[in-house]
Amino acid sequence: MSVSDPAAAEDGPPRLAVVTVTYSPGAHLEHFLDTLATATQDEPPVILADNGSTDGTPERAAEAGDHITVLRTGGNIGYGGAVNRAVAEIDPSIEFIVIANPDVRWDTGTIDELLAAARRWPRAGTLGPLIHEPDGGVYPSARRVPGLLDGAGHAVLGTVWPANPWTRRYRQDNEGVAERAVGWLSGSCLLVRRAAFDSVDGFDSRYFMYMEDVDLGDRMGRAGWLNVFVPSARVTHAKGHAAGRHPETMLPAHHASAYRFQADRHPHWWQAPLRAALRAGLAIRCEFAVRSALRERDRGTR
Repeated sequence: MSVSDPAAAEDGPPRLAVVTVTYSPGAHLEHFLDTLATATQDEPPVILADNGSTDGTPERAAEAGDHITVLRTGGNIGYGGAVNRAVAEIDPSIEFIVIANPDVRWDTGTIDELLAAARRWPRAGTLGPLIHEPDGGVYPSARRVPGLLDGAGHAVLGTVWPANPWTRRYRQDNEGVAERAVGWLSGSCLLVRRAAFDSVDGFDSRYFMYMEDVDLGDRMGRAGWLNVFVPSARVTHAKGHAAGRHPETMLPAHHASAYRFQADRHPHWWQAPLRAALRAGLAIRCEFAVRSALRERDRGTR
């Protein structure tokens, strides 16, 4: 299957396609698609890379629009792996691909704003909008690539002391809200330049979930591409609807991904004690985080 727009054959293939990964997304997907219609003047093809939904939502969405396709990945292969599968089905001549979670809601013109910024930044491999949370707060979606010290300080202290210097530096809390190049952008909503995405072989599918966007941004930067924050483009992200339902699965995946990211960047034999300490510290933190999340979930269901 190759995703293209037959109606655009005379003018060549469309410049844009949209990919989202579904896993029983419920009403989120309907809101995603409804607001997507106002995010760009085009009607791009949309691929729902489905990791094993059981609620019938992706199928109903595909029945409602000829430009929407369900791609079955064969199981829950993770976020990055599912995106890579979908991108492989897209006509290589399509220049830009939007990658977004199904619990994103688009502001009017968001994707067109990102495309305009891509023209201003020809070396931009990824571009990301300003992300609002449902309560109206701004999610820190444009961050620096975490070094070992920043990453460890944020992991250990981020929840109990949010204003700690390592978290503030990692989240770039002191930076103004301005269009700029950053270390990495939240994978919940990205415009990627196909040439850049292909040049780094897309997401690293070893990351089941979480940190795949940090890894992508870091590899983009190492390959000479830029990751550009575009606050004039805006979305709202429900954030963590799957993680909230399944903390016993998602939180261990998060901690495993954090370990992989740092271990990949500290691979030498003489760094083995550091990797061992990191693995042990993350395992302890993960156990506490899962217990806390399960208590919160149980209280919410009473």
